[in-house]
Amino acid sequence: MHRLRHGDRGPAVAEIRSTLSALGYLLDGVTAAHREPGSGAQAAAADPVFDHHLDSAVRAFQQQRGLLVDGVVGAATYRALREASYRLGARTLAYQVSAPQFGDDVAALQTRLQDLGFYSSRVDGHFGPKTHAGLSSFQREIGIASDGICGPQTLRSLELLGTRVTGGSPHAITEEESVRRSGPQLSGKRIVIDPDLGGDATGAVVPTPHGPITEAQILWDIASRLEGRMAATGMETFLSHPPNSNPSTAQRAETSNSFDADLMISLRCASSSSPQANGVATFHFGNSHGATSRIGQVLANFIQREIVARAPLQNCRSHGRSWDLLRLTTMPTVQIDIGYLTNDSDVKTLINPRNRDTIAEAILVAVKRLYLLGQDDQPTGTFTFKELLAEELAKADRA
Repeated sequence: MHRLRHGDRGPAVAEIRSTLSALGYLLDGVTAAHREPGSGAQAAAADPVFDHHLDSAVRAFQQQRGLLVDGVVGAATYRALREASYRLGARTLAYQVSAPQFGDDVAALQTRLQDLGFYSSRVDGHFGPKTHAGLSSFQREIGIASDGICGPQTLRSLELLGTRVTGGSPHAITEEESVRRSGPQLSGKRIVIDPDLGGDATGAVVPTPHGPITEAQILWDIASRLEGRMAATGMETFLSHPPNSNPSTAQRAETSNSFDADLMISLRCASSSSPQANGVATFHFGNSHGATSRIGQVLANFIQREIVARAPLQNCRSHGRSWDLLRLTTMPTVQIDIGYLTNDSDVKTLINPRNRDTIAEAILVAVKRLYLLGQDDQPTGTFTFKELLAEELAKADRA
């Protein structure tokens, strides 16, 4: 869709204004904080302009949904607006492979099933196979057609039953228990590495003393260094796609889910219209419904701390996001934006092979910290790959 911003006019602006008003971000067509006499719904309908009231409402919505707060309604914000506008009962919900359903109504259904003890995965607003299985189990239990379709009869049954499960997120508990049971040793852990770009999609091109290097080359070099270190410790590594292809996010998630991996680490470079924007940031699944991948969050924090302690990159911190890669993957997933290729300082850091080696080491050490569960840990930035490998081999010998 066309990107809409302050100053634009037209039917699409009217649709956005109407949606935000229905969601409570606008009062009679303007933000509650900026309501003015004579600026009600009729005026908004007569002159559908993207004014400063709508700009403020869009930014508030973006902030609440974990989106980039820029006041611009692009594809991601428009999609989030549509998802937020769905209310449970307004449409029939079902598992559809070719046209998957997303929305707040799906999240409400997942929450209700979770409260009743029939769903233990993430409340991510995506009607996938686990939501279908949980809904089917609920239908079987109460004696209605077990078709996995949420229609009027199923909704009435959901409303009539009380909560069975309280206290804590079943999905978070399951994730944490899985890490605890797997033990501190890295050998045997299954990790998916997801470098952005591939094939003809090379991304930005930056100069170096030895000739130009592409964004894809930087990311795949870090991925290769990380893969080599992980293999040396006995970990099983998988790539979400080969270097000669650049599949969609949904395709990467589907491929990665088939590996039955323990973790996924996605590598990205950032860019900005401002050359001052710089630094490294990490992202894990987390949405406005309060659902979070607890292990993803812990790992993201470890990775962030280790990279900042070792490499000359600004700390842009860790954040919860509901991006498709983070919510469509079944394992805890962390996306690392390792620097801005629109910033001279970050470019200088990333074109240096030694720094790329340091970043790969930092990621591996962070994964080790995750499985140590706070036992026999060392200060951030001090644990080296050589020490880690020696410790892994010693534990293997004792076993």
